Amino acid sequence: MKSAAFSYHRPTSLSEALTLLARYKLDAKVIAGGQSLVPMMNMRFAQPTHLIDLNVLPQLAGVRRNGDMLEIGAMTRHHELAVNPEVRELCPLLACAAATIGHYAIRQRGTIGGSLAHADPAAQLPLVACALDARIEVLGPDGIREIPAAEFLVSVMTTALEPDEIIQLVRFPCRRKFEGHAFELFSRRHGDFAIASCAVSVVLAGDTFAHIRIGLGGIADVPLVLDDLAASYAGRQADAAAAAELGVHAAEAIEPEDHREISSAYRRDLVKTLTQRALTSAIQCALQDS
Repeated sequence: MKSAAFSYHRPTSLSEALTLLARYKLDAKVIAGGQSLVPMMNMRFAQPTHLIDLNVLPQLAGVRRNGDMLEIGAMTRHHELAVNPEVRELCPLLACAAATIGHYAIRQRGTIGGSLAHADPAAQLPLVACALDARIEVLGPDGIREIPAAEFLVSVMTTALEPDEIIQLVRFPCRRKFEGHAFELFSRRHGDFAIASCAVSVVLAGDTFAHIRIGLGGIADVPLVLDDLAASYAGRQADAAAAAELGVHAAEAIEPEDHREISSAYRRDLVKTLTQRALTSAIQCALQDS
């Protein structure tokens, strides 16, 4: 199938883009990389009458450090996230997850802003944004507002973004001393969306946990972050036994739905294994700072 007819707009400034969104409101869609929107339009799942292309707005792209935060422009491509030296050093979990997205051609076009706005619960970048408690800066007619990732992602392909707003940038906390990260996913084939995925950050104090974040994707309508479980392990020995225990408890903490092809028991087993693997890797990564 091919998309329904639409008018194409290519604004040369953010103010022009916002003016177009204010004019056409729900009849308009913003396009960044188009890796999710274009297939949906071709299948008539999305039928905007106006398409607003952000690809000639350089102020929406780029990576820059601002104090203890790493600011990522919304139009920054997945490939750039995966290979950029600053991202790899200051936010390695983001770089690791971005490298697993789809295939090479998709990573060359897809953007972080597009992925967050699309809000697929199985996608890598919404999961990492929640796991690291990222902040999403959006621009609209009333100015700028900053939304925590957990509040931005409302449900399946539903966000807190208003029809006349644009994601401008995403802020991630920079990696701290003795902090390790790991990302694990399982999919049927390379490049497919994950059946389940796990993003982990641990901060060590000697050989014990000072802080843990465990995020799970592909399990619910939005990424899950197991804060209560992680908090209960603060001060505990950071070792393989703890990683195995946390994997079991993570599987017990979720309530995945049964599907014809993927049972809830299978997803729980995946979560247990992926969480254990990610925590074991993250602990080893953090210990390298010792």
